Amino acid sequence: MLLAFTGNGKGKTTAALGNALRLLGAGKQAIMIQFIKGTWDSGEHNSALRLAPDFKIIKTGKGFVGILGDNLTIDEHRDAAEMGILTARKEIAHGKYHLLILDEIHNAIALGLIPLSYVMAFLDYAKDKVEYTITTGRDAPKEIIDRADLVTEMLEIKHPYQKGIKATKDLDF
Repeated sequence: MLLAFTGNGKGKTTAALGNALRLLGAGKQAIMIQFIKGTWDSGEHNSALRLAPDFKIIKTGKGFVGILGDNLTIDEHRDAAEMGILTARKEIAHGKYHLLILDEIHNAIALGLIPLSYVMAFLDYAKDKVEYTITTGRDAPKEIIDRADLVTEMLEIKHPYQKGIKATKDLDF
């Protein structure tokens, strides 16, 4: 089953993590590959360390692309996105995981870091290796929306950032 969480509102990664937590409670295993988020410390990564070996997060992204002081080349970001898919392929090859989360993969596609055709071919591969795949990120491509069994769009109604309140470590990352 393919699930896609998209939209401009907050909560896409959080929804995916909630599904992982529920799956772990059923005695199964999950893995998340993060395509954009950089190597900085995050609550979800620290939680995954506590839930190991049943839950694992691998950050392959190099951080936000072209914003917030990003000084990497687009090729470095592209290489990181390709490494994300290769890492996901390697991790799910043995059939250990029941859930695969491709966090911010929609963003990686929209930014031109990884071709949509490459991701779609990977999703074909993954359907025989895991029970569930979740894709997250803004701007989900129509092809992923059409293929998905469940699509949820997070709609931003109001956000603390609009009042100048910055992201906080315990709630936002």
